[in-house]
Formats: sequence, C-alpha cells, structure tokens
Amino acid sequence: MNVLVLLAIILFALMIWIGGKKGARSFLSLFLNFGVILVSVFFMMDPNADPIIITLIACTVISCINLFYINEVNSKTVTAFISTLITVTILLFFIYIVTKKAMIQGFGEEEMDEISVIFSLYPGLDFVKISAAVIIMSTIGAVTDIAISITSPMQEIFNQHPSIKKKELFTSGLSIGKDILGSNTNTLFFAFIGGYMALLIWYKDLSYSFGDIVNSKIFSAEMITIFCAGIGIALVIPIASLINAHYLIKIRDKKK
Repeated sequence: MNVLVLLAIILFALMIWIGGKKGARSFLSLFLNFGVILVSVFFMMDPNADPIIITLIACTVISCINLFYINEVNSKTVTAFISTLITVTILLFFIYIVTKKAMIQGFGEEEMDEISVIFSLYPGLDFVKISAAVIIMSTIGAVTDIAISITSPMQEIFNQHPSIKKKELFTSGLSIGKDILGSNTNTLFFAFIGGYMALLIWYKDLSYSFGDIVNSKIFSAEMITIFCAGIGIALVIPIASLINAHYLIKIRDKKK
C-alpha cells in the first residue's frame, strides 16, 4: 500500500476515534483547503489577475471551512470569522508593504541555476503581491485557530456569568490570549524553521558565513513569514476579544 494512503488512513482513523463527527469533518477540511489553495494558484498564474484579491477570497473560503464547516454556525464561529477577516485584511496590506520594502520577492541566487534551466524568469507576474499572498496563506490557519480559541472560552465565561460587564469580558479574552500567544508563536517558528533544516545544511555546504545566511533572500523571506505570522496572532487576540465581547453583551441587552 502506498505510504501516503496508509498515513491518511491512520490519520483519519485517529481523528474519527478522538473527534467523532467533528474529527471526520476536520479530516475532510484538509482536502477542501488544499483544493482552495490549488484553485487560487491557478488563478494567480493569470498575469491579469490580482493576487491580493484572490488571496482575500481564498482566505474567506478557508475561514468558512475551518470555522463553519468544522464547528457549525454559531455565535462563537461568527465572531471568530469576522475577527479573522479583519485581521487578515490588515495583515495582508501590511505584509505587502513589508515585502516590497524588504525586496524578498522573486527567486534567490541559490535557486537561479535550477529555475533558469526549466522556467522563464519573465512570466509577467507581480512577485511582490505573490510573496504577500504566500505569507498570508501561511498564517491563515493560525489566525483562525487563535480566533476560535478566544471566542469559545469567552462564550463559556459569559454563560457562567451572564451579568458580566463588557470590559470584564474583554479583559478575560485578553487573558486567554496571553496564555496561548507564546505557545502558538513558538509553534509557528518551529513549523517554518523545521521545514528549512535542509536549507541550513545546504548553506553549510556552500560555506556561507552567518552574515551571508542572514542576508540571503530565502532565509529573509522565511523569517519575515514567521514575524508576520506572529504579528497576525498577536493582532487577532484583541480584535476577537473586542468583537466577541461586544456581540455577547449586545445579545444580552436585546433579550432584556
């Protein structure tokens, strides 16, 4: 049996065993998200298409899958969805400016020999926008995860203390966010760097100095991705806390 199929079966079995129906939906969401990314790449290959707009649409669809398809439509997922869209929009334009200033778009000199043999180096694509799209696609999962991780316990706090004030509920959301901020930032760091361990070994074989490594385009792009992902995680915490607190208190006041 193919190793990939075997691993997929093991993952599916574990997710069903632990998560039940929600685990099954989570497993299917992996393929749905992959399909969204694949379609987005095909659209970005058109020189007349705007990668920023495509990325915003793709992130919206991915957020719907991760929040509404897996966790169903409720107050927690709705506020998490709104918080995710606001954060992604802010982060996307910030990343676009950073990518343009840092000039990390395009290919590094380590990639030129292999790519120039196979591909045209003048495809007519806006690599600044594509680089921004790649970074935001790398962070969308973490942003949605943090958003629902904030709104869900806030909902429980509100259910246990219906008379809680808006400021107190907002402060509770921030406290929850502080507890998960550090662990998620480190998770992203090791996830990205772990995938580039082979690159670091290659740098050693090329006898790169520390300065060469830090100033290389590939390494800089990876570190900027990590920093931007961390900024996105930090940014979504107060946004999700504020929106969810406002929403829950507004619903309570309407019922009264």
